[in-house]
Amino acid sequence: MSRYTGPVCRLCRREGQKLYLKGEKCFTKCTFEKRSSPPGMHGRLRRPSEYGLQLREKQKAKRFYGVSEKQFREYFRKAIKARGVTGETLMQLLERRLDNVVYRAGFARSRAEARQIVNHGHVSVDGRKVDIPSFLVEPGQEIAVRPRSLRMERFKGLAEYLEDHTAPAWMALDPHNFKCTILRLPERDEVDVPVDERLIVELYSK
Repeated sequence: MSRYTGPVCRLCRREGQKLYLKGEKCFTKCTFEKRSSPPGMHGRLRRPSEYGLQLREKQKAKRFYGVSEKQFREYFRKAIKARGVTGETLMQLLERRLDNVVYRAGFARSRAEARQIVNHGHVSVDGRKVDIPSFLVEPGQEIAVRPRSLRMERFKGLAEYLEDHTAPAWMALDPHNFKCTILRLPERDEVDVPVDERLIVELYSK
């Protein structure tokens, strides 16, 4: 899968808001706070059209969760086929990604770091190693950092970090054993991603 490898602060400037793609650095050393104008020589010159607004919401959602256009379209197809409100189901699918769950649980400071942790085989689901960031978790499943991985340098200080971390209500975090259990599927109002999914549905419905 192709992925963006350029400066992530540029993405925040393009969307006109902080996307928190760098974890704790977004709270301490944030370029967006110093320079929030859109990238490029001329910046934003005119008011965006209806299509432009819809496109920006879709791009914003993709960048928050770090998925490609092909993956995003596939999530939308699944959301259309599922029962319920399409936009809410779409956001629910994105939240159920394993890399996002690892981030929400506090095992990583950002979704990018969570994706790397999963890719390198440091995470298990129901006791079995899963190295696919797009793996969709189900209620009742247990996600944990593998015991042998906890000896690595990158996980030092994780216990202290988890003491102050609050996990979403749809998962039960066990900070002492570095694992969490998925209690149920997340509700839309529990997803704190500032995206208007209705505009995304309108975009793909054309």
